Amino acid sequence: MRFVTPLPPLARTCLTVLGLLAAACWLGPWLGRYGPVLPDWEALSAAPGTAGHWFGTDAIGRDVFARTLAGGRLSLGIGLLASVVALVIGLGYGAVAGLAGGWVERWMLRVLDVFSALPFLLVVILLLTLFDRSLWLLLAAIGGYVWIDLARVMRAEAARLREAAFVLAAQAAGASFGQRLRWHVLPNLLPLALVYLGLILPQAILVESFLGFLGLSIDEPSSSWGGLLAEGVQELDSAPWTLLFPAGFLVATLAAFQFLGDGLRDWLDVRGQAQARGDGPAPEAAAA
Repeated sequence: MRFVTPLPPLARTCLTVLGLLAAACWLGPWLGRYGPVLPDWEALSAAPGTAGHWFGTDAIGRDVFARTLAGGRLSLGIGLLASVVALVIGLGYGAVAGLAGGWVERWMLRVLDVFSALPFLLVVILLLTLFDRSLWLLLAAIGGYVWIDLARVMRAEAARLREAAFVLAAQAAGASFGQRLRWHVLPNLLPLALVYLGLILPQAILVESFLGFLGLSIDEPSSSWGGLLAEGVQELDSAPWTLLFPAGFLVATLAAFQFLGDGLRDWLDVRGQAQARGDGPAPEAAAA
C-alpha cells in the first residue's frame, strides 16, 4: 500500500489563496465593469466604493481594482517565468557540479562565489538601462539574479547523491556521466528544486516589483505591482488607496509563497522520515 503524507494545513491554505488570487488576476480585469486602462472622467481620484469603483480611482479616473488585478497578472506571470529560468539554470549547474566532484566542482563553486560577490541587482539595472527593454531581457535578468542560491542547494544535494549506492552501482555498470546525471541525479533533485521554486518565486516577484518601481519593467499602459506602487507614492496625499491596495496584494502574495515554501519543505522532511522508518513503499514497489 502506497504511503501518502498529506500537505500541512498551512500549505493547503496558501495554495488555495494563491490559486484564487491567480484566477482573480487573470479573469478580474475582463469581468469587471471598468478596464485597467480607460479612465472614468466623471470619477477622478474617487474614494473606494464610489460610482462602482471598489478600490477607487487614480488621478485620471482609472479603476484601481482593475489595475491592481492586471498588475498582479503581470507580476505573477513575469515572476513565474523568471523563476522557471532560474530553476533550469540552477538545477542544471548544481547537478553537474555536484556529480562531477573534484576540480570541476571546485571551479564551478568559485564561479558561484564570483557571481555572489557581484552587486547583481545593479548589473540588472544597468542592463535594463543600456539595452532596449523587452520581456525576454527582463526574464533573463531576473532569472539570472535568483538562480545562485538554488544552484548551491542543488550542488550540495547532488554531491550527496554522488556517493549513494545506486549512483555508484550505475557507475560500476558502465553508465556514462550523462546517463547518471539524466537517470539518477536529476530525477532525485527535481522534487527539492520544485520546493525551492516556492522560495525563489517570491524573490523574483519582489525583484520585478522593485524594477517596476524604478520604471525599468513593463512600460505603460500596462503596469505591474511595482509600477502601481510608484504611481501610488505620487498620489499618496490625495488618493492613498492607489498605494495601499497594490501594496496589500503584493505583501499577501509574497507571504503566501513564503509560507507555502516552508510548508512544502516540512512536508518533504516528513515523507523522508516516514520512508526511513519503513512506513513508505519499498524501493522495488516504488520503482514498479
